[in-house]
Amino acid sequence: MDQPSTWSSILLNSAVATAATSGASSWFAFRETGHPAAALNATSHILWGDDAASKDKADLRHTLVGAVINAAAMVSWASVQQLLFPRARGPLSALGIGATVSGLAYVTDYYLVPRRLTPGFEKRLSPPALGAVYAVLAAALGVGAWLGRKR
Repeated sequence: MDQPSTWSSILLNSAVATAATSGASSWFAFRETGHPAAALNATSHILWGDDAASKDKADLRHTLVGAVINAAAMVSWASVQQLLFPRARGPLSALGIGATVSGLAYVTDYYLVPRRLTPGFEKRLSPPALGAVYAVLAAALGVGAWLGRKR
């Protein structure tokens, strides 16, 4: 496996996952709180503490930081995916890989890391919405794996 191909696959996969999870979390936040930035703002609790979860309006301090943190997390999960499953064999294989990595992300996010390092979405989204965000992550990682299969 050559390095440029590996990095381009990781970047493609993380871009798809970042767009999908940011969009899904914003949509569910809007639906549940009336504020699309609420879930990404809550992600900034990693830097700013739990008060960040109470911020509704989009701003640089919370929304931008939350978006960057989410993007960094997606790069890390795309890297894990590339390490564990470097090539998808077909569309169902790619979706299975995405589901496996998303499940690993959920377990890590809510059972292995300290509370301060959780994604923060759980502070503003209902459990069904949070589950849907992880389902979107699974699909996005699967699509990214499928798109990157020839790289």
